Amino acid sequence: MIAEELINQMIPPLKLYDTVEKALRWMDEFRVNELPVVSNRKFKGLATELALIELPNRSLQLKELELEYQDVSVMHNQHFYDVMEAAIKNKIQVVPVLDEEQDYMGIITINDTLAAFGQMSALQGQGSILVLSMPERDYSLSQISRLIEEENTKILSAYVSPDEMDPYKIKLTLKLNTTDLTRIIATLERFEYRITAQFNDTSEQDIGRDRLDMLFKYLDI
Repeated sequence: MIAEELINQMIPPLKLYDTVEKALRWMDEFRVNELPVVSNRKFKGLATELALIELPNRSLQLKELELEYQDVSVMHNQHFYDVMEAAIKNKIQVVPVLDEEQDYMGIITINDTLAAFGQMSALQGQGSILVLSMPERDYSLSQISRLIEEENTKILSAYVSPDEMDPYKIKLTLKLNTTDLTRIIATLERFEYRITAQFNDTSEQDIGRDRLDMLFKYLDI
């Protein structure tokens, strides 16, 4: 599941000309400790309750303040694990999502992340994970899906991320509803797709348990 699929459409961004009073009122209304501030579709930073609550002049506009977490965001096509890690690392409840032009798309809340993790956890024990690397020009999920479905297997989830080893390639991570990857790997390799990693039920459960521990640690902060 990728970030743009988790954007919370119910929480609007603040503008630079909004006041401290409005920001605090919205935080209370939406039950969050931070809200994004946007100008001309560009993310300017987060207004935080901790920084605003003690200000004596609540008629100040946000443009008069130094916003926090200006460099904290995720791209729209990043996996929700990256959203979770950004929230945990920075101890924030909302994570801004940007597109390729660095334009603001929306935010994801920690509750949205928990819900996504619950959906992924429900799939554990039902299959395996396969990671492919390929040039971006060769990426075709429809073709890959067809090859996999011809082996009587379904793709339960998929996401694309940059290949850290080669800037001209991407990684495609697939969750499949089978534990036997032998024929699928053989088919994909026959069509010149390169398999870089595979995980069975046990390894995925270990990954999921680590992520769940991270979430619980965050919620205890």
